[in-house]
Amino acid sequence: MPLKPNHKALNDPLVKRFETYLLAERNASLNTREGYLSDIAQFVAFMWKAAEPPYRWRDVADSDARRFVADLTKGGALATTVKRKLASLRTFFRHLQKGGEMQDNPFSMLRGPKKAKTVPRTLSPSEVNEFLAQPLKDFRAKTLDRFAYLRDVAIFEFLYSTGCRISEAISVKWGMIGWRDGRVIVTGKGSKDRLVILGSKALDALGRLRAEMERRNPASVDATADVFLSDRREKISARFVERHMKRYLAEAGLPTDLSPHKLRHSFATHLLDAGADLRSVQEMLGHASLSTTQVYTHVSIARLQDAYASAHPRA
Repeated sequence: MPLKPNHKALNDPLVKRFETYLLAERNASLNTREGYLSDIAQFVAFMWKAAEPPYRWRDVADSDARRFVADLTKGGALATTVKRKLASLRTFFRHLQKGGEMQDNPFSMLRGPKKAKTVPRTLSPSEVNEFLAQPLKDFRAKTLDRFAYLRDVAIFEFLYSTGCRISEAISVKWGMIGWRDGRVIVTGKGSKDRLVILGSKALDALGRLRAEMERRNPASVDATADVFLSDRREKISARFVERHMKRYLAEAGLPTDLSPHKLRHSFATHLLDAGADLRSVQEMLGHASLSTTQVYTHVSIARLQDAYASAHPRA
């Protein structure tokens, strides 16, 4: 799927070559490619202002890279944002090095500010239940038709049951679902496949959605057909799911600043709270490093500390 240029920097021949590399050799997703190219475009604007491509990449020095970081920080960019942009530019200049366009990588020694450890915001099990019950309430109130109700229940049950990223969930086809054992093979970051588990409630929600879609159009549940469709019967987008989630959160009286990714956080936290093995949760989340999964243990520890502080006589 081609990217739509949103900045003249994308017309630079070396940037175009890098885009081809991301797609052909790294098999990067559309979102990943857009992220890289957006960061490069921002650096171009910082370095060359309104100049037209091609750009003199060989002229970029270590001092320019440091000034760029300082400019980001001065502008209030979060540590995570700065680190991501540095990673994008480091990869881009490394690609130029390999192609003989650069001798040195001006971003090779920059790592950006340290990221402050934060505890992910999650929904409690009771809040998840309230949230997941909201589509049915809307259907009974006749503010939602049957298809939309069944689809929304199915997508949110799927996200919470599997801990999938939203991009993984919306790409699921009917033929990928193991109805007997509740297993699904999804494709995650880096085009890596992994096994996720569907609980009984998620399987039931998917089964009811499938029956409704088959009744309307048998071809819509073919093995290669997308499971989750919009009201126009097109593949849903991440933004579509996020809008619907915020609607149900608001109606249920829950915080509306939560995204579908928070269901992934909640999935991990609730498993660990119930005693699940950390490495098993790592596998289900598709994390390459155990340290990435360990952030969810901080949530559990925080809850233990709260419980201790409120209950222990000498806390």
